[in-house]
Amino acid sequence: MGLRKFKPVTPGTRFRVGASFTEITATKPEKSLVVSSKKSGGRNNTGKMTMRYIGGGHKKSFRLIDFKRDKFDIPAVVATIEYDPNRTARIALLNYADGEKRYIIAPEGLQVGQTLLSGDKATPEVGNTLKLANIPLGSIIHNLELHPGKGAQLARSAGSYAQLAARDGKYATIKLPSGEVRSILVTCLATIGTVSNSDHANEVLGKAGRSRWIGRRPRTRPVAMNPVDHPMGGGEGRSSGGHPRSRNGVLAKGYKTRSLKKYSNRFIIEKRKK
Repeated sequence: MGLRKFKPVTPGTRFRVGASFTEITATKPEKSLVVSSKKSGGRNNTGKMTMRYIGGGHKKSFRLIDFKRDKFDIPAVVATIEYDPNRTARIALLNYADGEKRYIIAPEGLQVGQTLLSGDKATPEVGNTLKLANIPLGSIIHNLELHPGKGAQLARSAGSYAQLAARDGKYATIKLPSGEVRSILVTCLATIGTVSNSDHANEVLGKAGRSRWIGRRPRTRPVAMNPVDHPMGGGEGRSSGGHPRSRNGVLAKGYKTRSLKKYSNRFIIEKRKK
């Protein structure tokens, strides 16, 4: 996994930095694990635009990813490492011993032909999924559950990982990618290792057109709008626009929007770093 710099043969390739895709071993996805994906263009079921700056983009098909890893004690062989247009990480196709095939998010260092296992019998090696109760303290983990059996919700994007810091009774203390330290039940599952494609953060699109291919439309700066369109709009000349805030007037810098009565506040030991 690495980056590729392009020769400046066109203005669009002058600053472009893209992925090398050297780790990809298959170009066509497993047909049984692919479903069609429909674009919304930022519109809801009545046709009203509810999210701005969304539209266009290349056609994609959705790969069904196994975030639960609930085929316990059945070994699986890594068949391919593939590109997924719907996420930043790479995905891996597993062939289970009973004949079933599933996609998982590929961790860094996963190789084709490697055997993976999930459950109580699994060893704490890269790609294996275990309960937090069975993972050694200090381990780097990803694909972390918040509720037992619900499936992975935390540390799923490219290059992200969490760390198992401590265990106390039925709770484990986890340091999350954001810096937040949180208590999670030891019966929740997590996968050993770091999510693949850690160089994703260093990629440079190089031109506006590549952003359009992703499905992003041009974004208008609020300061450039009229007062009727945004709280930061209007003014004579290049006026700054006042305090940064959203279209609905909610302050954007430092204003806390998390509910003080949210049930999960009790599980947060240390808040994320600002």
